[in-house]
Amino acid sequence: MGGEPIATAVLLTAFGILLAVSVGLSRASARLGLPVVLLFLIVGVLAGSEGVGGISFSDYQFAYRVGTVALVFILFDGGLNTSFTAARPVLAPSVLLATLGVLFIAALVGGAAHLLGLSWQLSMLLGAIVSSTDAAAVFAMLNASGTRLRKRVGLTLEVESGLNDPMAVILTSVLTAALVGSRTTMLAIGGHVLLQMVVGALIGYLSARIGRWFILRIRLPAAGLYPAFTLAIACLAYGVATLLDGSGFLAVYITGMTLGSGALPHAVGIRRVHVALGWLSQVVMFLLLGLLVTPSQLVSVAPIGFALALFLAFVARPAVVMLGLKPFDYPWRESAFIGWVGLRGAVPIVLATIPVMAGAPAARELFDVVFFIVVVGAFVPGATVTHVARLFRVESSAPPPPSALVEVDALAPQGDELRAYFVSSDLAVCGATLAEIPFPRGAAVSMLERGGSLIAPSGSTRLEAGDYVYVIAPTNDRPHVELLFGLPEEH
Repeated sequence: MGGEPIATAVLLTAFGILLAVSVGLSRASARLGLPVVLLFLIVGVLAGSEGVGGISFSDYQFAYRVGTVALVFILFDGGLNTSFTAARPVLAPSVLLATLGVLFIAALVGGAAHLLGLSWQLSMLLGAIVSSTDAAAVFAMLNASGTRLRKRVGLTLEVESGLNDPMAVILTSVLTAALVGSRTTMLAIGGHVLLQMVVGALIGYLSARIGRWFILRIRLPAAGLYPAFTLAIACLAYGVATLLDGSGFLAVYITGMTLGSGALPHAVGIRRVHVALGWLSQVVMFLLLGLLVTPSQLVSVAPIGFALALFLAFVARPAVVMLGLKPFDYPWRESAFIGWVGLRGAVPIVLATIPVMAGAPAARELFDVVFFIVVVGAFVPGATVTHVARLFRVESSAPPPPSALVEVDALAPQGDELRAYFVSSDLAVCGATLAEIPFPRGAAVSMLERGGSLIAPSGSTRLEAGDYVYVIAPTNDRPHVELLFGLPEEH
């Protein structure tokens, strides 16, 4: 047996162990009050050169490439599960926070960093790197604890986080170029940002429209090929936008949102694969970035990192968000919560590798400061998300989702669909038997959930408040079914 197969086996064994440990520890997230992604990062640090694993890794270019691919998968998954229809009411405030909000947060953090002794150029670069938020970190924390947010609050956080990465990437790239000697002007920077945003949004929309045209007309031999095709659309959107000097990350997110807003063949299977890819990408990205860290070097940057992390959490983001949402009539409690829970994830750490690869002065120390800010931010505000949600009363009053997850996966995008509806006491159908309910032709209740138990219904089954009914019906009959039961429970 040659050396190469053995080396490959060792590599896969090590990766398998790290992956299994990371996934296994995810169950401890809710009990420890920490975002699950932070546990992945800690596993990477412990496996690194100064940890129990003793793995020496310092390839920033490889980490950046893997991180970029991972972010493409994560953003596409986020967009695919956030339709334009649902996001439309919060689109304006989310875009404002994702553009001007990111810019002002970067400026405030940059100013604070300069007061702490960093040069102006390095300070502004640091502010740009940590200016974006990570929706995955926020919602992983909420899901682990069972906390459900009001619809507008949750959507604002989700859409803002999906849209603010491109702005942070553009600012980081421009400021890194300036730090290593490239001359530019504020007007040129503004024009570059506008060009990247416009090109990225346009390519994302066109990619989704063209991709949808093809996916609705081709007949692939296996259902598993459809998510492979949507993955190809995501990769093409990023690649084409980037090659045309646009924002590839914005293109990917817009592509996902546009595709997710319409019918897709095998939509259930497509979404399930992309959710899995999104989680795998997060685990791999945080493990890899954790391996880059040398814990002993964090001690020297701890004072400035800790100070900036607290300034970002308590001053910069809350102030910008409160001001940014004021014109949109958000209650102060909602604005304060959105401002508080802007967790930083792997994006800032990935962006921090850009100055290192460019050979910028003090870039390695900057990477350690960014890492410190992300970790501290996982505790403050990360560990307080559920408590603050209760304090500001932004928890959803909607009923909990049904415990039974049943879906229909069909090739025809406009065929029958199975949806769960909550029976509240104010519905006209509450107290009626199924035989008495005027269902549209072709619609029927296939299953009923009551008190956590599943019931096979018959015509004489009487609906009670608190029940979940699973109605199978043609897609075209959804408005009629919603007149009877209200909006379906999304899960």
